[in-house]
Amino acid sequence: MRVLFAVPPLAGHVNPTVAVAAELTARGHQVAWTGPAEVLPSLLPARATLLPAGDRTGPGGYGTLHGRWRDLRGVAALRFLWEEALIPLAHAMLPGVEEAVDAYAPDVLVADQQALAGAVTARRRGLPWVTSATTTAEFTRPFAGFPKVGEWVTDRIAGFLTEAGAPADWDPRFSDRLVLVFSTPELLGADEAGPDHHAFVGPALGTRPADASSFPWRRLDPVRRRVLVSLGTLNREAGGRFYTAVLRAAERLADQVQLIVAAPTDVVGEVRADHVLLQEYVPQLPLLAHLDAVVCHGGHNTVCEALAHGLPLVVAPVRDDQPIVARQVEAAGAGIRVRFGRPRADDIHAALSAVLDGPDHRRAARRIQASFAAAGGAAAAADRLEKLL
Repeated sequence: MRVLFAVPPLAGHVNPTVAVAAELTARGHQVAWTGPAEVLPSLLPARATLLPAGDRTGPGGYGTLHGRWRDLRGVAALRFLWEEALIPLAHAMLPGVEEAVDAYAPDVLVADQQALAGAVTARRRGLPWVTSATTTAEFTRPFAGFPKVGEWVTDRIAGFLTEAGAPADWDPRFSDRLVLVFSTPELLGADEAGPDHHAFVGPALGTRPADASSFPWRRLDPVRRRVLVSLGTLNREAGGRFYTAVLRAAERLADQVQLIVAAPTDVVGEVRADHVLLQEYVPQLPLLAHLDAVVCHGGHNTVCEALAHGLPLVVAPVRDDQPIVARQVEAAGAGIRVRFGRPRADDIHAALSAVLDGPDHRRAARRIQASFAAAGGAAAAADRLEKLL
């Protein structure tokens, strides 16, 4: 079987496909990716087959888009995401994805739910296609309280379909044959797993291109409990005030807790405390096995990776789907939500103390961990893809 993954230039959307692709390759199948070559090589395995699509969405490329999007919140961030990022990305990727399909001749196309060009191309070519759902926000009626916002998003998608010459009576975010959801109902808060073609496979974990050998493993404290602080790859530059509040909160726990802060030094500032290990980048997956808790922004990947290791969370959502993911974590009992925009050291201290000292959050995290393990991850995703044809 030849499988082509159509992905946006976002690490959290690419990482699960890398794990699924590795499983497929181990079973003798062939895999390739299509998406922006400006970003994807750093996210894919060294010898991955990449067929470029949508290299730039405008002057300055994706770095410029990130800089403009970084400080937005709420509806403004959502509007920017669709008007300035996802819809232009869909238009930019469409010719390249069509060329990739023609050149690679896949048996099935796996399209990320935010890579709309993949679904449109598959439909045009009569090619079986699958949704890669790397966030569960859209499975929870996210606009139930804001119907006009939901209508606005639907209109933007319909406008893209019309301009692309595609029928407008379908949703390119969701395949009607197979949707791979990289979570479980236990985290989603759903009583049922949904339609039969919605496969809740849990997080697909695997190796990452980043080199773990450069991390100072010997500096991990053997006595203190260890907590990772990460705002992901897109929010870190906007986290100055939040990092400051976290460091102040941790001062009162210095004899008990070591913070491993994944952030740029020029944002956090100089750190001399011996209970803080500041690194611009960390090998997150291997590091999680050595931790006791995680403080993060509510990115779906980071949350699921932490819960896959049974780690409770303190979640400070920034934008987009992150408030929804934070609500899922809190409702499941696996963590506590705190503010990102106006962080208070007292609140963060209380949340950290609660997830580290109380058994309930860890117990809930381990319950979700068990659901993830039972779901099967990358192997279960590969099983469903093999059964598709």
